[in-house]
Amino acid sequence: MFSGLFAFVGRIMLALIFIISGAIKLGDPSTTVTALTSVGFPASLALPSILFELVGGVMIALGIFTRIMALIFAAFCLLTALLFHSETADTMQAAMAMKNIAIAGGFLCLFAYEGKSWSLDHYRARKHREADARVAATNDHPATGAG
Repeated sequence: MFSGLFAFVGRIMLALIFIISGAIKLGDPSTTVTALTSVGFPASLALPSILFELVGGVMIALGIFTRIMALIFAAFCLLTALLFHSETADTMQAAMAMKNIAIAGGFLCLFAYEGKSWSLDHYRARKHREADARVAATNDHPATGAG
């Protein structure tokens, strides 16, 4: 009965970490620049990655292209675990890696569930179904004229 509500709350919870993190990083991108350059990526990727977290998080929260965004975020989380938290001898890095792996698992569940409850994806799909039903109804009952 409440599965749609719980799916919505879970989707918001997954999105919040990226929205908040992206907003904080946008205010001070130096940490992101340092992290990226430490693994050999150019500093110029800082702003796109920050915007991805922020905008992508909002898309997940609102339910916009939920399934594809869930797959992209799952890959993002797994890559983050591998590239930035691979020093598993360090307890904190191991915990961060596991956190990212768990979040990736949440996104895979969101992908599998389709994430359509209480979302713009669901609204768009419903509008398409209604339009298709109207077209089908019109085609099933052609106007008859006398003459």
